[in-house]
Amino acid sequence: MTKIQSLRGMHDLLPDQTSTWQYFEKIIAEILERYSYQEIRFPILEQTELFKRSVGEATDIVEKEMYSFDDRNGDSLSLRPEGTAGCVRACMQNGLLHNQTQRLWYTGPMFRHERPQKGRQRQFHQIGVEAFGLKGSDIDAELILLTSRFWKALKIDHAVTLQINSLGTSEDRLRFKDELVSYLTKHFEQLDEDSQRRLSTNPMRILDSKNPVIQTLLEGAPVLADFIDDESRDHFSKVLAVLEAADVPFEINHKLVRGLDYYSKTVFEWVTTSLGAQGTICGGGRYDGLVEQFGGKPCPGVGFAMGVERLVLLLEALDVVPSSVSHGVDVYIVAGSEHTVPSMVLADRLRDQCPTLRIESHCGGGSFKSQIKKADKSGADIALVLGEQELSDGTVGVKYLRKQHPQESVVQTGLADLLNLFFTD
Repeated sequence: MTKIQSLRGMHDLLPDQTSTWQYFEKIIAEILERYSYQEIRFPILEQTELFKRSVGEATDIVEKEMYSFDDRNGDSLSLRPEGTAGCVRACMQNGLLHNQTQRLWYTGPMFRHERPQKGRQRQFHQIGVEAFGLKGSDIDAELILLTSRFWKALKIDHAVTLQINSLGTSEDRLRFKDELVSYLTKHFEQLDEDSQRRLSTNPMRILDSKNPVIQTLLEGAPVLADFIDDESRDHFSKVLAVLEAADVPFEINHKLVRGLDYYSKTVFEWVTTSLGAQGTICGGGRYDGLVEQFGGKPCPGVGFAMGVERLVLLLEALDVVPSSVSHGVDVYIVAGSEHTVPSMVLADRLRDQCPTLRIESHCGGGSFKSQIKKADKSGADIALVLGEQELSDGTVGVKYLRKQHPQESVVQTGLADLLNLFFTD
């Protein structure tokens, strides 16, 4: 019988990997709480129309990459390829946007049917942050300061660069798009196949091309910054002023447009070269027209998302994950098979008295020798031995597995103090 394997581009996350993920997620969640952002959770499955309206029908995501299907009722459904659209839908449906401001965040799997590669899978994970009801430049700046704090806390700030741009209004982009199409049409034969296709569907995405021939061609193309209205220009300058005052370095990238149709005004990306070719680890911007696009009353919005897989790869590449993160067990308790009850009671008492320690109580029987081997294999620093003599004396044997120190006998009432002192040092 053929073994059933996981789907291509959809990977298991094994126990030796989850500790790094938990470390990353804990730091991010703690910082978001300090900034007063609240978690929201919404389904991974939505009506396909939701993404067509928000992401854009002419984008690669909707055209080629979404996991879409018709259910038994004939409704077209899609696994979410990104989080902003679902977050906006959830807020509108539950009345969170009318005359209110919201600072929200979410985390979970997203799905895109693209070619799997390192740090980019068909089921991938994002942490997203969205702010609604705030139209000023200050919230744009706050979100960028927030991301900057993430990188400092994770100790990767030296390896990432902030790129930022303004897309102006939809009217500004239409005028720019007309000029860009006019310019590129004159050079149609020099465009690669992808760019030729995008010229009639989503021409601004050509600015994102990684093809050096296209980038050379674009040097003579119109520049979006020349088409932006005064209000957008002022909004952008105020964002930059905050970043400068807060000592957050940035690069203005006039070719930065982001891959989704709903963005306007401020857009930004954090990029790194520490994973080989330049890669984006976090990106976002303002999307003031999206709520209205879904049939709601006008409501400004701004947000960003970051790819967890790629960030975990970066943490590992830079070797900044503390060694304690991958350490599985602190204390391992071994006991004779006839002493299961007292050993388990001892383990639970120690969990009360030493709440920061990771304590594993041996299960499954076996000789003391085999149990000590398992204690050593677990990575524990200390094995606690509970045998007939220890039970009779009210003591516990303390065996040091990582230090050259003789085994000692300690009365049970003083065991918690010894362990807390040992692991504090």
